[in-house]
Amino acid sequence: MRFHSAPVVRLADAKPVELGHAVEADGRWRIFAFAGAGDAASPGSAMRELCDFLEGAEQSPLRKFTSEGADIDAVIDLRAVFQQGHRELAVEAMPSLLLPRKGRYRLRDYEKMFCPDLTGGKDIFDLREIDREHGCMVVVRPDQYVAHILPLDAHDGLAAFFDRFMIGR
Repeated sequence: MRFHSAPVVRLADAKPVELGHAVEADGRWRIFAFAGAGDAASPGSAMRELCDFLEGAEQSPLRKFTSEGADIDAVIDLRAVFQQGHRELAVEAMPSLLLPRKGRYRLRDYEKMFCPDLTGGKDIFDLREIDREHGCMVVVRPDQYVAHILPLDAHDGLAAFFDRFMIGR
């Protein structure tokens, strides 16, 4: 099944966008992390622990399959969707993986965090039937098809999924 777009609000600038249109067709894998209820990526939260794992753990697929010196999201791009409105979250309090420094000038990428668009009735959590209590990770192939769905805390499962077919650096 394709990963169908839905309306969201980009956290950094409160701009309404379609989540599926916020990513380019550039050959990268995507991990869309949908935060559980009350998860604002604070220390100890499932979203923070996922980001810490992906950024720092030896078995992290981002670390294993991204070339030395390349941007952290060159192969696998993480995007986070929170349940809170954009006014309730602080961009500067987000994990560094959601605010990576990229490119030649190491500029910060502010376009990895989203909130639900509440103007149209149902939000992305309702439209995609995502468990609001626990959230989840949706792994999307480069051709925009859903490859896997995992709980936010299934770090080993995520690593094992990519280990089955990716070649380490």
